[in-house]
Amino acid sequence: MTNSSTPGWALVATLTAVGVLVLISVSVVLLALGARRRARHRLEEAEASEAELRERLEALERRLTQPEVRRRRRDEKAAEKEYVITSLGEDGEPAEVEQVVQRTLTAPAFADAVFRETIVHGAALVHGVRRALSPEVRFKIRYEMHREVKRARKDRKSEMREALREYRARQRAQVRDEKETA
Repeated sequence: MTNSSTPGWALVATLTAVGVLVLISVSVVLLALGARRRARHRLEEAEASEAELRERLEALERRLTQPEVRRRRRDEKAAEKEYVITSLGEDGEPAEVEQVVQRTLTAPAFADAVFRETIVHGAALVHGVRRALSPEVRFKIRYEMHREVKRARKDRKSEMREALREYRARQRAQVRDEKETA
């Protein structure tokens, strides 16, 4: 026998309780470390997202302030110059179009541009007329006209046959009615 005054089951129960408490403490510490790691990761993601949003906001602010500077410069140049040949990029145009540089011209340059544009339009008209009068196009027109004439004749013949059928049917109906009344 043993000389100890505490029973063996009490010693086993105490050791088991201490073991369970150690396990619970270790699991709580591990859970806290995992939560801390997740929180740190979320914080880093939030900081990266914030930096990206700041860059986008700064880019938008730069893009919004630049047109005002451009407009002021353009207005100053327009006051100096006499002719403006385009209004592209003004009033309601998309931001991409505003990147187009607006040019102002002197009177001789403006007259030259108008003259060249007129020549280009005239050349396009002459090219179109020449192409429209080419033998291939005239043949296509003649062919299509011939097909249309044939179709119209066919339609007229079928309409004439139908009208003749209806006329003869009415004539037969009149003859029958006269026979029945007589």
